[in-house]
Amino acid sequence: MTNPKSTAQIAGHPIHPMLIPFPVACFVLAFVSDVAFWRTSNDFWASASLWLLGVGLIMAVLAAIVGVIDLMGDDRIRNLNDAWLHAGGNVVAVLIELYNWYSRYEHGSSAIVPTGLVLSLVVVLILLFTGWKGWEMVYREHVGVADEANPSHTARMT
Repeated sequence: MTNPKSTAQIAGHPIHPMLIPFPVACFVLAFVSDVAFWRTSNDFWASASLWLLGVGLIMAVLAAIVGVIDLMGDDRIRNLNDAWLHAGGNVVAVLIELYNWYSRYEHGSSAIVPTGLVLSLVVVLILLFTGWKGWEMVYREHVGVADEANPSHTARMT
């Protein structure tokens, strides 16, 4: 039996895993810059957090669109409990970060300590869970993993 296929792909390579590092990095770095703002009160860190949240949200939407295409493209993926936990957790994380970004946009640096900092930490913890579930799909269920080596790639390697 073949592995569950990633519907959104380029030259056989799934797009979703190419996009997800960007929002994850942005949201984790937003938490780091929130901690830096809390410790220093330097407005640079407040500005950095706002930008990181904004870029992270844009990239999260792109990753989510591709993820939904993959989810809807193969019944075997849709039937995985981990797929729904991964997707649902990420939706919650994005909604929290959307509120976090809006609050900072409206109220400035006063929205960071303690609320923004706590929200950023909660999202980092959610991302640890959803990342775990995403890798469970790849490593245990082989979602998006090629069924066999590409013969042209194997030939170049020898």
